[in-house]
Amino acid sequence: HRRQHQARRLRHWRDGLGMIRLEAALAPEVGVALVNRLDAECDRLRRSTPVEQREVRAASAADALVALVDGRGTAKASGPELVIVCDVTAWRRGATEPGEVCAVVGGGPIPVAVARDVGRDAFLKAVLHDGRRIDTVAHFGRHIPAELRTALQLGAPPDFEGAHCVDEGCGRRHGLEWDHLDPVANGGVTSFDNLVARCWPHHRDKTVRDRAAGRLGRRAAAAGERGPP
Repeated sequence: HRRQHQARRLRHWRDGLGMIRLEAALAPEVGVALVNRLDAECDRLRRSTPVEQREVRAASAADALVALVDGRGTAKASGPELVIVCDVTAWRRGATEPGEVCAVVGGGPIPVAVARDVGRDAFLKAVLHDGRRIDTVAHFGRHIPAELRTALQLGAPPDFEGAHCVDEGCGRRHGLEWDHLDPVANGGVTSFDNLVARCWPHHRDKTVRDRAAGRLGRRAAAAGERGPP
């Protein structure tokens, strides 16, 4: 972590087109929180723009950065701005030993002491695990509790690869929706094992398949194409 701190950098220069270019390197606990806020603002801007007028995401991200800097950014991250995963024994001990992990999801490893220090901020969520699957949170109904949503966004321990569209050949990580593999209308529960991430087009396609298979019940069938389950 000392090496990470010493390696922090931000530089800017003007290119041949007269554009101002930026390059930065930030420690995980700082950089990931910033990127998550930036992604949330980028998503907000894209949602507020008609599809036919949207530019590439990189252009929207540039607008989002300007909005955050000048105070116009209003988006809130769909989850905590910073998530730290840590072996529960290391958390209790106060330091990791070989084979144990304390890291920022989407970033890199940090000391347990740093995790505890940034844990005083409201935007942090710490996930302590013992290497087993996160599959004990389940309930009947569509609402996804905060603790289950965090588990879904992380993926399963110990890899925590993060949420992405599960459909083959997609892998999109932005604009995701949570799809009940076994629809709620068919008796499916809201649990770690019964929820997967899909982008909107693939979620819509899955809904069409479920409806054709008679898995959405009478009320959902009558609702037509109002939205995925």
